Amino acid sequence: MMGRPTTKTDLVTAATENYEKLHILMQGLTEKELETPFDFSKDAKKKEAHWKRDQNLRDILIHLYEWHQLLLSWVRANQKGENRPFIPRPYNWRTYGNMNVGFWKKHQKTSLEEAKAMFQESHAEVLRLADTFSNEALFSKGMYPWVGGSTLGSYFVSVTASHYEWAMKKLKAHKKNCASMA
Repeated sequence: MMGRPTTKTDLVTAATENYEKLHILMQGLTEKELETPFDFSKDAKKKEAHWKRDQNLRDILIHLYEWHQLLLSWVRANQKGENRPFIPRPYNWRTYGNMNVGFWKKHQKTSLEEAKAMFQESHAEVLRLADTFSNEALFSKGMYPWVGGSTLGSYFVSVTASHYEWAMKKLKAHKKNCASMA
């Protein structure tokens, strides 16, 4: 496991590798694991809201898809000169949990197959967008005033490689829960 990517090459490699690992993990889910709703209530360490929010694989994929959309619309808007924050109003970095719940509610009728296709396409779209930037544009601070004190590349890392690790951790915990019920 390498550290957090700081170059375009590492970003693409980490995003691609974690996407593939997530895909393999998803393919390995049994019918029982797919049909059993997530329940992490017995684990005192899993206090964050997302442990209660997401009930199944579809919810995880939709969450990843919606964060891809945040990045895509944020970059495109700012490239056109529309000064837009990453987290859309009325939300901010303190209230984005409510935004995540909104994403969850919005997709309760989305099928698992639709969610898989949406996630697959948005992943590819994020990588295509990353490819349009140079290494310097992605990982030099101060390149774009709308990025703030971070680098553009760090946002790409967050919505791909890092978020895929989060998803895998959650799916592995669910598999473990299902195995202990057997």
